[in-house]
Amino acid sequence: MSELKSDIILERMMALHPKIIDLTLDRVWRLLDRLGNPQTKLPPVIHVAGTNGKGSTLAMIRAGLEGAEKTCHVYTSPHLVRFHERIRLNGELISEPYLSEVLDECYEANGAEPITYFEITTVAALLAFSRVKADYCLLEVGLGGRLDATNVIEKPAVTVITPVSFDHPQFLGNTVAEIAGEKAGILKRGVVGVIARQSEDAEAVIEARADKIGAPLLVQGQHWDAFEDRGRLTYQDETSLLDLPAPVLVGAHQFQNAGTAITVLRQLGLGENAAESAVTDVSWPARMQRLRKGPLVDAAPQAEFWLDGGHNAACAETLAEALIRLPDRETHLICGLMNTKDVSGYMAPIAPLAASLHAVSIPGEPNTLPAAETCHAALAAGIAATTAENAATAVEKIATVAPNARILICGSLYLAGTILRENS
Repeated sequence: MSELKSDIILERMMALHPKIIDLTLDRVWRLLDRLGNPQTKLPPVIHVAGTNGKGSTLAMIRAGLEGAEKTCHVYTSPHLVRFHERIRLNGELISEPYLSEVLDECYEANGAEPITYFEITTVAALLAFSRVKADYCLLEVGLGGRLDATNVIEKPAVTVITPVSFDHPQFLGNTVAEIAGEKAGILKRGVVGVIARQSEDAEAVIEARADKIGAPLLVQGQHWDAFEDRGRLTYQDETSLLDLPAPVLVGAHQFQNAGTAITVLRQLGLGENAAESAVTDVSWPARMQRLRKGPLVDAAPQAEFWLDGGHNAACAETLAEALIRLPDRETHLICGLMNTKDVSGYMAPIAPLAASLHAVSIPGEPNTLPAAETCHAALAAGIAATTAENAATAVEKIATVAPNARILICGSLYLAGTILRENS
């Protein structure tokens, strides 16, 4: 396939990246000002931060809004297959001509000044959103919150913080409390913040920040709750009790994510129909996604294939819970991780459930953890592990010894993107 114009512009943008990433909003404010401050011309914004579940929660909010016949722009990261996935205009992926147009405009306005890839592409998304009408705009934080490039909206409609756990310590802090402080940076005076269940330390930090700036909170366990009851979702807040279908996204954690999304929808004045759409109409690739076609599936037709991009210890815990909920089947893992992750912490929750693990390096990623190191961590966790050249080779090996296996490809969204790109 010939290279897209947007790919060429994105490649140029990489050359502007500072040698050292220093989290600051100065570069973003500078570029926004040169473009006429598009962030002030957006539909009502729902701003979502958190360590785990923010993508699934945002996807449920979107499904609920669209179920209520509301239109919405959506900004998420990273993409899995094509950059266009990051920007949705009124529910549709941004077109190639319009993406190239806004990227070009941002590149020209920035000139040769340093700016990170995420910062300049976030500005491009905001510019695109500012020129197309919609009822709402959903923004997912990229890293942290306080100094994230998305944190330029003076008064969002709602802010959201999903569960906070230990991740990106080199940027966000060495404790969950410090990381929670960065996430709480998206809270705004007078704007309701919907807060999913947190650890005691994280909740204390978030509430202290809210008190300091005057941000009212709706906290899970205090003002609302959501839980599984006989295979359905029960949601309750201070005014009502809802009995809803279970989320179509797999895993016990999705009941909490659904509750967070429903609280947002109710804060926006939407009713039970929107809540039901949030859990029944949602789609979110690479989060316990069942793979049913493609070369990998063809190579082991009797096997059951799953794909998950969760990449930290907390994600591994929710992954383990999801596996336990599935019917009994011998589970073999194909795993690739980035070298910035806590590989031992990732292995611990899933070790008791894995019959074997085939470690792979993530193709085309300079920051991949070498397959040998992933294998070493798996062996240390008590998993029968070996390395494989790639996912296809791993599938062949697994199919030879366990043709009816459950095969789970996991460890990184970057690996998930490779799988989806090569096996669509």
